[in-house]
Amino acid sequence: MFEKLYSSAKALRRHQDGPFAAERERYLQHCSDTGATYWSMRIKCNELLWAARLLDADAKNGIDMAGLEDLFNRRIIFQNAATTRPRFIAAVRPWLRFLGWWREPVVVYKFQEKLDQYCLWMRDERGLSTSTIVGWRCRVRDFLLWCNRNNRQLQRLRPSDIDAYFIDDNAHHWSRRTVANVAALLKNFLRYAAWQGWCPSELAEAIRGPRIYAQESLPYAPSWSDVQRLLAGTLTDAPKDIRDRAILMLLSIYGLRATEVATLRLDQIDWGQRVIRIFRLKRRQPQVYPLLPSVAQALARYIDITRPLTPFPEVFVGLHSPQRPLSRAGIYKVVSQRFMALGIKVIHHGPHALRHACATRLIADGLTLKEIGDHLGHRSTEATRTYAKVDLTALREVGDFDLGELL
Repeated sequence: MFEKLYSSAKALRRHQDGPFAAERERYLQHCSDTGATYWSMRIKCNELLWAARLLDADAKNGIDMAGLEDLFNRRIIFQNAATTRPRFIAAVRPWLRFLGWWREPVVVYKFQEKLDQYCLWMRDERGLSTSTIVGWRCRVRDFLLWCNRNNRQLQRLRPSDIDAYFIDDNAHHWSRRTVANVAALLKNFLRYAAWQGWCPSELAEAIRGPRIYAQESLPYAPSWSDVQRLLAGTLTDAPKDIRDRAILMLLSIYGLRATEVATLRLDQIDWGQRVIRIFRLKRRQPQVYPLLPSVAQALARYIDITRPLTPFPEVFVGLHSPQRPLSRAGIYKVVSQRFMALGIKVIHHGPHALRHACATRLIADGLTLKEIGDHLGHRSTEATRTYAKVDLTALREVGDFDLGELL
């Protein structure tokens, strides 16, 4: 790999004879395979050589952020070693992580053991999905962190402490629906905590969330013309636009959730049968969709031309080295940035807004709630009924109905 980066015999020998040459060359080959540019690899190569010279013999036992900062401080002491901290960190940390030598910082809280035990119970006893457990874990962790900051001990909690948590404006700014969801979640956790003897048994029953009325809100969907504007903005040859076009089509045409797009694998696209198989988290079974020509074209263009070479099976990966699969947060960022750039006015700027736009479009095309629910992967029609409120044609028919003979 060094031969591809340096033509000077002196420079080549310097890198080949330096410490950890095999480890550095293996990582550089990985960067090349995943689409790193020539000049970015030259920068990496230079910084890695300096880091290798400064590493101790026990580097394989793990290096944390403090150790990496120490390497940088020693790096800038040397003559003609001017560099910036972000560049050094950005080059060396992925290399250490690639080798398995990076020691991730672990934040341990007083309640960590209890929180882990609660998550295991949700998984093993209640059978909740991983994404649900992650969401609940974050909410419970935030509550327990608040308790630590305010010197509230779990075994001595009182209902007034729970009230103080909900009205603490410095901790959160929640909508009424979010308050109701958090109240239900904390009630579940405190019931489990009482069962384990961690807190008073009457605490959970003292929680009362605000009442939420069924179908009280409207879907927060952009108009279909705004969706078309989003897609029109991706009609370029830029790699990011090519990738984002495929993502936006899956969200707006099939109404997929962000997690379903993020976890979509190459083997779920059947080019021969012209179908795409989506594993629905709610239904816990795959759902087969016809692969529409426009979507097939967008996916094929991304996979064949733009998608970096990577061992990951997920379809959508980052464009910059080291390329990793996009997370749900990454999908959200793709959508929200384009909403903001175009100045589209919508309550929420994330992928779920496009899911709502898909449902609203299907309503306008005359599909039944059952058909729309099946398309979106709903388990029951209850989740689909909210879209009946945007069926303007049907609502006009109700408004025009003559009740004169019935009065």
